Amino acid sequence: MTSEKAVGTRKSIRVLVVDDYEPWRRFVRLTLQIHPTCEVISEVSDGLEAVQKAQELQPDLIVLDIGLPTLNGIEAARRIRTHTPQAKILFLSENRSLDIAEEALRSGGSGYVLKSDAAGELALAVEAVLHGKRFVSANLARQGGDRPDPSTGYRPLANNAVTLIPAPNVESARRHEVAFCSDERQFLDHLTLFIGTALKDGNAAIVAATESHRIMLTPRLRAYGVDIAGAIERGRYLAFDAADALSTFIVNGMPDPALFMKTFANLILTAASVAEAGHPRVAIFGECVHLLCAQGNPEAAIQMEKLGNQLIRTYDVDILCCYCLSTDRSRMDEQVFQQICAEHSAVHGRELRY
Repeated sequence: MTSEKAVGTRKSIRVLVVDDYEPWRRFVRLTLQIHPTCEVISEVSDGLEAVQKAQELQPDLIVLDIGLPTLNGIEAARRIRTHTPQAKILFLSENRSLDIAEEALRSGGSGYVLKSDAAGELALAVEAVLHGKRFVSANLARQGGDRPDPSTGYRPLANNAVTLIPAPNVESARRHEVAFCSDERQFLDHLTLFIGTALKDGNAAIVAATESHRIMLTPRLRAYGVDIAGAIERGRYLAFDAADALSTFIVNGMPDPALFMKTFANLILTAASVAEAGHPRVAIFGECVHLLCAQGNPEAAIQMEKLGNQLIRTYDVDILCCYCLSTDRSRMDEQVFQQICAEHSAVHGRELRY
């Protein structure tokens, strides 16, 4: 059965993942968990083994690295085309060479995703490839020049390779809101309403907050009518320390975009995979920006807000950021305040600024 037929009838898309680095195989597996039809049937770390497994298992989709032992991914793709011609091949590689990308596509690949862009693009690439389209990472395609044709959404790459330029999904990227609070009580009220509503609706929730706020939130959610113990047990509620989260993607005082997207992509994909049926949306509350402002680093907070907008363009998420003005007022001048407001779809408590 071809992958297009499988998509049309909602039958399982059987996926073979090929990479010699286990964390990348795990990343691909987690990314595919949010696709309603994808099933990873095997993972291998060697190019020759990939050819053998493809012939044995006849997968619908193969996510394939290039730098593999024994047999590189491009040569493996050529051999796979001979024995498994119906399989779609999506390359996932660190190699940014246009020549390599074009050769990969000529060898039988339907798409080429840079690993540095995978957090934001892999899910989009899988969807495009499964529907018979070709996908090339936008950062790679830009090296080839030429703007996309607005009538087709495609950007030429050398030798007629093309890339699908994904348009923002307005429906799924509805909310990136900010609340300015006068004190902790108001801070926790916003947090309880936002996370409690998401969990009661069957969605998943991620909370990055201080230990004291995480402790105070639990009984509030319970009083709001949330089965918080059940949500934690099923993995629909993920809570972790905001300072620890910052340490994973702050480099030289500023958030590193690739590390930020990788950190939150893994959390989002994990949470979405266990949301109740029909409710894959994820609510994210972040206190990280509040901590950055409290530390006297508003520039990093603004950059994080911009990255939050990238998250909502990529994943089916809602985001609420909270700033407690009782601690941040002295460090947030009018220009910073206006810049932060400009990055959000809605602003609560603006009047507290004046």
